[in-house]
Amino acid sequence: MTEHQLSLHESMEIHEMLNFKTVCATKSKLMQGLVFDQELKSLLQKDVEQSISAINVLQSLENKSIQQ
Repeated sequence: MTEHQLSLHESMEIHEMLNFKTVCATKSKLMQGLVFDQELKSLLQKDVEQSISAINVLQSLENKSIQQ
C-alpha cells in the first residue's frame, strides 16, 4: 500500500475530528459522575472507550501526516 502526504485540508479535518472526539470523551467521563442509572453509566463508559479508540486512530493519522 502506498502512503501519500495528506493535503492541508485533510490535516485540518483530522485535527477537527480529534478535537471533537476529545470533547466527547471528556463530557461522557464527567457525566458518569452525575448519573445514577447504571444502564446510562454503562452507555457513557462505552462511549468513553469508543472515543479513546477513535482518538488513538486519529492521532496515528495525524502523526503520519506530520512525519512525511
